[in-house]
Amino acid sequence: MKDTQIKQLKIGLLGFGAMGRTHTWAVQNLPFFYGDLPFSAQIVGVCTTTPEKSRRVADQFGFEIATTNEDDLIDNPEINVIDVCTPNLYHFETLKKAIKAGKHVLCEKPLCISPEQANEILALQSRPDQILGMVFNNRWIAPALRAKQLIDEGRIGRVLSFSAAYLHNSATDQNRPAGWKQDREICGGGVLFDLGSHVIDLMSHLCGKIDRISGMSQIAFPTRTGRDGTPWQTNADESFYMLAVTESGARGTLSVGKLQIGTNDNLSFEIYGERGALRFSMMDPNYLEFYDAMRPADPIGGERGFTRIECVGRYPGMIFPSPKAPAGWLYGHLASMHAYLSAAATDTPFSPSFADGAYVQRVMDAAYRSDAEHSALVEV
Repeated sequence: MKDTQIKQLKIGLLGFGAMGRTHTWAVQNLPFFYGDLPFSAQIVGVCTTTPEKSRRVADQFGFEIATTNEDDLIDNPEINVIDVCTPNLYHFETLKKAIKAGKHVLCEKPLCISPEQANEILALQSRPDQILGMVFNNRWIAPALRAKQLIDEGRIGRVLSFSAAYLHNSATDQNRPAGWKQDREICGGGVLFDLGSHVIDLMSHLCGKIDRISGMSQIAFPTRTGRDGTPWQTNADESFYMLAVTESGARGTLSVGKLQIGTNDNLSFEIYGERGALRFSMMDPNYLEFYDAMRPADPIGGERGFTRIECVGRYPGMIFPSPKAPAGWLYGHLASMHAYLSAAATDTPFSPSFADGAYVQRVMDAAYRSDAEHSALVEV
């Protein structure tokens, strides 16, 4: 019988950029949104690149430990969860140490920067109850949760085709200094690693594993302003376009980019099956649209048509705010963090796992190989 006592989860946070701040918000706000948590979670230490930043962050958010050495957190016997929010290039060595230290680990995407690194990480799990989870937070957006339910219930039948896009505008200004996510030497890839990893995971989760893929990259601005303000040669894809085939034979397109003027955080998908269809846009985050082809078609259209399902704040187990309150981007991170920490507290398997992260790594690698070789579908 599993231990039903509330567990104390003490978290060491590595990195405090946008995601470190987001994870901190999620951990600290969980008690407001969920009742009867099976754990008590606290971030007790933060590691950043400078003593000044670490101390400032620790003071601002109430962390006990401020350090520039991640080993101070990984080797601390009081800390049982390591939360990795550092640039992609550093994940591999950090994950090896954290897993060998027996910690639960939550890792921002992508898992690593190559399939070889990902496979080595998978072989290191030191105990079966060690929870190694990925932050594919878009699985936890309420409409995505509802879409998964409808698909698993067979409401749209066998998936035949799909399309998905994740579009930003952050690379449209070539005079804006490039960030680390645009530098292949740090990121390991370009927008495919950043936004593409999310889309690949979400569509594989909803439509089935991708086993063949072709890719085409785009660099619109070969020369742009670097982080030091001087001209810099762009070395990572700014947009990436894919054709994909799932194990079940469904066909689809995946597009990700940061060159799309007029976009914000535009994640969208359309899924078409034998019996129905689904569509969603992050710019309208409270609703999932569902077309039920089993409804009567006559007379004058009968009851056919896309129905807007009001997902809003109706998350399982969430007690605050009202279930009628509009949802948003942060809710996906909040629900993801709740699910991960609940799994860590109850020794329950968690998905998306490191195995899911390694799978996404293989898909991205195949897409890059297709792009480099100008080839058609490449096996994952």
